[in-house]
Amino acid sequence: MEILTSYEAERLEMVRTQLRARGIRDERVLGAMASVPRHEFVRSEQAQAAYEDRALPIGAWETISQPYIVALMTEAVAVRPGDRVLEVGTGSGYQAAILAHLGARVWTMERNPKLAAEARRRLEDLGYASSVELLVGDGSAGYPAAAPYDAILVTAAALRVPPALLDQLADGGRLVMPVGAPSGQDLQLIVKTGDRTITRNLVPCQFVPLLGEDGRPAAGRG
Repeated sequence: MEILTSYEAERLEMVRTQLRARGIRDERVLGAMASVPRHEFVRSEQAQAAYEDRALPIGAWETISQPYIVALMTEAVAVRPGDRVLEVGTGSGYQAAILAHLGARVWTMERNPKLAAEARRRLEDLGYASSVELLVGDGSAGYPAAAPYDAILVTAAALRVPPALLDQLADGGRLVMPVGAPSGQDLQLIVKTGDRTITRNLVPCQFVPLLGEDGRPAAGRG
């Protein structure tokens, strides 16, 4: 009989009660969520809460999203091995690790140098650095140098999807992002087909604001 550590057991319970029970069906996504050690991406004093159904603060007004939202965003963009993926808002690095675990080549952008340095260390320590390029800068403008992307995930909210991100999305590419007012947003999936985009609302959500040239002004964060 396999003996699980406390964290392994908590991850499996998280997948069963928070993800599978709420409609996440992609077995590859469920497998990644069961494998990546979320407790390594939160503050040490919050490690015991890492697998709870809630977001947790990571400093600098940023959070690590609740597990369900991470899984939902990942499932929505349907990442396949070898896909080129842009993440806007590295935060703790957890979402980038999930994407890398699925076989994606990830470019992830973070405005805050301190958070970026901490995320880079975690990703290196856990063996994901070879699949993830972490950049410090304005994610609202994307990263044209590595475009086009098969998928783009934005982990901060704005009133609209930045046009620069849509421009950097490949034909057939998928973009998922919270869109709406600071008081509450809809998590949207946008699929690009030629010159057209198709938008679908997934769930109501609450994210920190997207800052930058094509996001919200810094005064909007609080």
